[in-house]
Amino acid sequence: MKVALYARYSSDNQRDASIADQLRVCRAFSERQGWSICEEYTDHAVSGATLLRAGFQALMRDALNRRFDIVLAESLDRFSRDQEDTAGLFKRLTFAGVNIVTLAEGDITHLHIGFKGTMNALFLKDLAEKTHRGLRGRVEDGKSAGGLCYGYRVVKTLNGATVTTGEREIVSDEARVVERIFREFVAGVSPKQIAKNLNREGIAGPFDGAWSPSTIYGNGKRGTGILNNELYIGRLVWNRLRYVKNPDTGKRVSRLNPEAEWMRKEVPELRIVSDELWASAKQRQNVGRQAVRSAGNPGGARRRIICSRVSRNAACAAPDSS
Repeated sequence: MKVALYARYSSDNQRDASIADQLRVCRAFSERQGWSICEEYTDHAVSGATLLRAGFQALMRDALNRRFDIVLAESLDRFSRDQEDTAGLFKRLTFAGVNIVTLAEGDITHLHIGFKGTMNALFLKDLAEKTHRGLRGRVEDGKSAGGLCYGYRVVKTLNGATVTTGEREIVSDEARVVERIFREFVAGVSPKQIAKNLNREGIAGPFDGAWSPSTIYGNGKRGTGILNNELYIGRLVWNRLRYVKNPDTGKRVSRLNPEAEWMRKEVPELRIVSDELWASAKQRQNVGRQAVRSAGNPGGARRRIICSRVSRNAACAAPDSS
């Protein structure tokens, strides 16, 4: 019997040695069964919640071409933790005449797929809830819940033998760029022109990338973009977005949570922009949005003229409601 081995690990707490350990015990099992190993497939540091893995995809192609008779892994969750994906894997391999065997469960049957798939799905749900709870605790302590925005860097501290992260501090050079963006925007410079100026001067953007208008203007509701990041006024906002997996592509997409579920924490030590400058930037954004909404209305032309004046003069009053 020809057998293919599959091994995967995903957690940051694991390492490449986990792959070697899985393959070693699978080789020993195959030898005891008298099976001939024809191929070994691996995926390093890739989540089992998606099938978009190079090693897994190669295994499926070769299985459908009948290069082997059996697929052997340490346990069923090495293939996938998603219930639908696990059922699809079993259905396709059964159609190709390839059996699934694992060291933990033995010969995989329909019973394993139903029961184990449900357990793996519950494991992922429980893990997500525990992770969310842990992140909330970090935010309540004023620490980062993941991700790092322009203008700050992570401060690592040594607590005994453990390195802790979550603390941030202001990067002075980047903070000056942030304040400059706000001042130029309030003065009437467009996000497109601000981005051009910064790129022309060789000032690196977030993650050392180039500046773009969307990087600066972003999305007000989602709190993205330099001009919408409340951390610049010393306010940490968390749980604004949630992420769900697209079942067709396996990619995560963001969804806006109700504002009642957002969590705000004052962190004055991280303030970069004054309240006055922030308010002026919000005023100009609101005027611009009103101009867009009024386009096509009888009063739209008048509002666009006023908006244009505001762009040239930040002290210009907002248009009236007439």
